[in-house]
Amino acid sequence: MNPISGEWITLPVSDGTPMRAYLARPQSAPTAPGLLVFQEIFGVNSHIREVCERLAIEGFTALAPELFHRTAPGFASSYDSHLPGREEAVKMTLPGLEEDFKAVADWFAADSQTGSRKIGSIGFCMGGRMSFLAASALPLACAASFYGGNIPQHLDRLDRVNSPLLLVWGGQDASIPPEQRQQLEEALLSAKKCFMNVCFEPAGHGFFCDQRASYHAEAAHLAWPLTLDFLRKYLDPEARQ
Repeated sequence: MNPISGEWITLPVSDGTPMRAYLARPQSAPTAPGLLVFQEIFGVNSHIREVCERLAIEGFTALAPELFHRTAPGFASSYDSHLPGREEAVKMTLPGLEEDFKAVADWFAADSQTGSRKIGSIGFCMGGRMSFLAASALPLACAASFYGGNIPQHLDRLDRVNSPLLLVWGGQDASIPPEQRQQLEEALLSAKKCFMNVCFEPAGHGFFCDQRASYHAEAAHLAWPLTLDFLRKYLDPEARQ
């Protein structure tokens, strides 16, 4: 197992607002690919920090920005209710998010470990949509989205997406109807985008998070190596040899 470090850092954003982010990195690697890790609506909580640490163990430098930093710095809420997170999520704006994405990309570019390497993104729940948006705003090498709802509302940005996409869904997800997934798939096919569409039929929304009642161990265990292989293919091809 690779030794890793984990810490909170603060990034400057172009609008003058400070943005905390959780950073996990492999300690022994002189260079490593960078990954933007996008939070669920519940904040950069212990689950998202653990995902960052798992990615660091696999050789990635993972950085999870607090997307509610303008209205609720340090926000983290219980999985018992979506309401606190929804109250903050509606305050986000696309211009603000693009500034946040660029702040993370700039940090990766200036960092001695990641500055010479490619960067990608991965997100969960609300963060799955953020991962798609980041791919439309940054020159990412790849982007992964776990059960990202409402992505079709951003199809006007599809022509800006040039990175391969990994889309992971739960077949029993009551939050994201099959029609929404189909609309996105048809748009990606029509635009001739490179993407993988993976649906775990027995699983529901949030199936990857072992802190949620909807956790589906089998689907989560299958999704993880598939995701790592996707990320390594486009960010760190030497690791796949």
